[in-house]
Amino acid sequence: MGTKVGMKVILKRGVLGNSEGTVGYVFHTYPDYDGLGKGAEIIFPNGEYDGFSVKEQTLYLEMGEVVPVYADYVFTNVMQVMRDFHSNYWKW
Repeated sequence: MGTKVGMKVILKRGVLGNSEGTVGYVFHTYPDYDGLGKGAEIIFPNGEYDGFSVKEQTLYLEMGEVVPVYADYVFTNVMQVMRDFHSNYWKW
């Protein structure tokens, strides 16, 4: 299936101030630096976000289904991501 924008993820271990089991959403994908697939930018309920390589996705994330309401999100820049976060675009 591969990583896609709008995909729901669940943390396998705590990162970025979020505990194991926290839900996040993929808001942007990009060619992974190791050439194995797509890296993923993911946002979490505390407003923290980061990129995860394919290897990091395997280590830290349980990949879920694409949530249709988030599948068409268009990443422009991190300032817009933060504006969208503060306007409650993502529902946790």
